[in-house]
Amino acid sequence: MQQKRLSILQGMPIFGGIDENTLSYLLSKAILIKLQKDEYFFKEDDLDNSIYILEVGRVAIYRYWQNKRYKLRVLREGDCFGEMALMDCKPRSAEVVALEECNAIQITSGQLAELYQTSPEQYTLIYMNLGREVCRRLRDADTRLFMNDHVNV
Repeated sequence: MQQKRLSILQGMPIFGGIDENTLSYLLSKAILIKLQKDEYFFKEDDLDNSIYILEVGRVAIYRYWQNKRYKLRVLREGDCFGEMALMDCKPRSAEVVALEECNAIQITSGQLAELYQTSPEQYTLIYMNLGREVCRRLRDADTRLFMNDHVNV
């Protein structure tokens, strides 16, 4: 099972360029989360500074606006979520609910801070990769907003 988890991390952009020893270290400190269908990883405005890597299952990300719930996206095995709160230390901007039974790897900012003590280069590379992932998602959101605005004109 550890090898499968290592393989999932190695295939993710946020861990691109991260050496196997560092990934093994993070996995040794990680918390394994198991949720049933319709259970929440977290809700909007929760305080939590962790990133989650989906190992098994699918989740939906929702956001509320004017008392209505909107689905932002569906994520699958190998996807991550929670990176914004990990980076900006603010409350959760959305909620994540399991669409089916899910297993996830939770890595906290505290665990990453421990990594900084032993390998600042690897720590910095992870945060650079996280920044790129946030930018990719922002670009995707911009594109969807642009398409909606121009389709509805």
